Amino acid sequence: MTVGTKMHTALTSIESAKASLESFALETQDKAAKQDFMNLSQQLETTANTLKQRVNYIEQQEPGYKMQQQPQQNQNQQNQLK
Repeated sequence: MTVGTKMHTALTSIESAKASLESFALETQDKAAKQDFMNLSQQLETTANTLKQRVNYIEQQEPGYKMQQQPQQNQNQQNQLK
C-alpha cells in the first residue's frame, strides 16, 4: 500500500467517523450529548480539511500518489461540463 493510498484510506475513515457523529447528534435527545457529538464532528471536519490539503500537496509533488477517481465521480464531472 502506497503512502497516497494510506492517506486516502485515513481520509475516508475520518469522513466516516464524522458522519457517524453527526448521526449520533441527530438521534440523541440529550442536549449535552448532541453538542458534544457536533463539536467532535467539527473537529473531524477540521482534521479532514487539513489532511485533504496535505494529500493535494503530495499529489502535486508526486503524481504517482494520485488516486484514480471512481467511475461515478468521473461521470458526474462529465455531466457538469455539459
